[in-house]
Amino acid sequence: MKAPVAIRKEHLQKFGEHSWVDPLHWLKEKKNPEVVKLLNQENDYTNWYLEDVKDLKSQIFNELKSKIIENDSSVPQKVGEYFYYDRWEEGQQYEICCRKKGSLDSAEEVMLNLNELADGKEFFSLGFCQISPNENLLAYGVDFKGDEHFHIFVKDLASGKTIDTKIENAAYSLAWYKDSANFCYGALNENDREYAVFRHTLGRTNSDILIYEEPSNQFFVGCGSSASEKYIFINTGGKITNETYLLSADDIDSKPTLVLKRKKGHEYYLEHNRSHFYILTNDTHKNFRLVKSSIDDYSQESWEECLAASDTVILNTFDVFKGHIVVKAKKEGISFFYIFNIASGDHYILDAGDQLANLSFGDNDEYNTTDLRYIIESPIQPYRVIDHDMNSQNELIKKERDVKDHHPDNYTCYRTFAMAKDGVKIPMTIFHKKGLEKNGQAPSYLYAYGSYGYGLNLRFSSGYCPLMERGFVIALAHVRGGDEMGNEWYESGKFLKKKNTFNDFLSCAEELVSQKLSSSDKMIACGGSAGGLLMGAVANLKGELFKAIVAHVPFVDVVNTMIDESLPLTALEYEEWGNPSDDEYFHYMKSYSPYDNIHTESYPHILATAGLNDPRVTYWEPFKWIQKLRELAGDSNAKLLWTDMESGHGGASGRYDSLNDVALEYAFIFKVLGIKG
Repeated sequence: MKAPVAIRKEHLQKFGEHSWVDPLHWLKEKKNPEVVKLLNQENDYTNWYLEDVKDLKSQIFNELKSKIIENDSSVPQKVGEYFYYDRWEEGQQYEICCRKKGSLDSAEEVMLNLNELADGKEFFSLGFCQISPNENLLAYGVDFKGDEHFHIFVKDLASGKTIDTKIENAAYSLAWYKDSANFCYGALNENDREYAVFRHTLGRTNSDILIYEEPSNQFFVGCGSSASEKYIFINTGGKITNETYLLSADDIDSKPTLVLKRKKGHEYYLEHNRSHFYILTNDTHKNFRLVKSSIDDYSQESWEECLAASDTVILNTFDVFKGHIVVKAKKEGISFFYIFNIASGDHYILDAGDQLANLSFGDNDEYNTTDLRYIIESPIQPYRVIDHDMNSQNELIKKERDVKDHHPDNYTCYRTFAMAKDGVKIPMTIFHKKGLEKNGQAPSYLYAYGSYGYGLNLRFSSGYCPLMERGFVIALAHVRGGDEMGNEWYESGKFLKKKNTFNDFLSCAEELVSQKLSSSDKMIACGGSAGGLLMGAVANLKGELFKAIVAHVPFVDVVNTMIDESLPLTALEYEEWGNPSDDEYFHYMKSYSPYDNIHTESYPHILATAGLNDPRVTYWEPFKWIQKLRELAGDSNAKLLWTDMESGHGGASGRYDSLNDVALEYAFIFKVLGIKG
């Protein structure tokens, strides 16, 4: 079967004084039947290429499915009068949201059965789910296309009836007023930007009141309740700047009150506790500090420092309880907590000891508690949910995830370093079976992201099990562009330093070879979204280091996307990639954009994925990229595109359907590596 070929149409792309020809520009025409036909042909071609491993693909799917506890439930959390939890039933794609009043021995009340909501839908995603303060109503948002446009419903939990159904094109955020008859929600405009917050009154249709509208297309808007439920916060922010407004949750007529006017580069995030606001801010240091202020005077001059900033520790986020503040921090890519007693001002550190593990917040929606619920896991150790008493420091394990046929003691996880081109040490987290012979013969899977200050956390994924069980060395490359080594690490991999991210990844690949953990003919590189940009860049720079590259929803058409302000993220992204209106940034982007730098030399095998309704990385980016690679690359290696015609950025929905995406990726990997089973 021949690979599909899109016809080339003359198109002169212009931007300022720059112009260039993009003959595949027309593939942006989503409603063009020829585009849809070509995408389906691409899927047919990928299926044809993988035909000889379709049984292996089914085997991998079943392996992945076997790791799921099909009849399972989350740890119940007491909030107000009820214990809330989710449970899953065998054969069902989605969870069932439940609660019990007063005691876990009480009768179960099913609030939402997501399987019923998803019935007959090709795609389904629950974006948010918020109980009203009187605990009688449930507001929730669902996405039926994968485009992240949510339809808000309100359910009366006593009668089981849906009482409001008219709110569409909502964003991810919703916050109730204390009267349980009104709520705020974020709204999307025609360009998919979260541009405003509205107030909705139950029972009233087409009369929602505008609370706040953000005029700048470089800022998104959202809302949320304070932990104390005394305030509603409206946060409007870009990549490196934000500002917050206050609403009284007790007064639906209250107007937004600005906390601190935005200043480029300043980020601050609020929480409330009785007579004080607590604020995480980077006003004096890039790695943030924690301050507090009176609720009557929250001017910056009144801020009192609670936790100083550090050159080696970055403060990521925090939770507030009635008697305690918990700050999640990270040092050298390893997370831990600072726990403060508000009354005494004392604090202590909760960490994983000598383990190379990740700590994260669990469900902590109850303000009036001394228990911190947190999750601990590592790349080889499935998660445990733990309740930690912040007064006594006693702990109770509430749940340990059971993964069939996975035995953590059979594996090892450790940290090593690669030396970057400029002499900087790049951390890598390595995990594989114990007893691995370092002779360069092991297959390897090198993964990275490296953008937006999002570091790779040391979480367990059962998706890695089919690789680990087949002797793969898995390496997480903590390249610059993430936050593993603090905010400076992030800033060293963005703007005019973006190429550090690509070179760091290549150094990590070379280090795996140098340590004889793998070899270039057995190494797979993988990344998604902005990590897909990384994949495209390294394929151009030094593709010979890899047997194959997997790029999920890759941001590979950088210049054409960054000059198109009609796209929802473009203006917002200026603070990550730079504004192409500045010639220096334009030429720099042009010099690394994967689509613009395809050469005629050989490339590794490449699999790219896309979602037709993806609002973040549009389907046409990987589509154009694969088409151009096939045209120019001087090799016969596979260049495949798989597009989910019903989904968005996150791929297929449903806990089983999503496994098909992983099985397809691994079938491709095993085929090119010659792994039979």
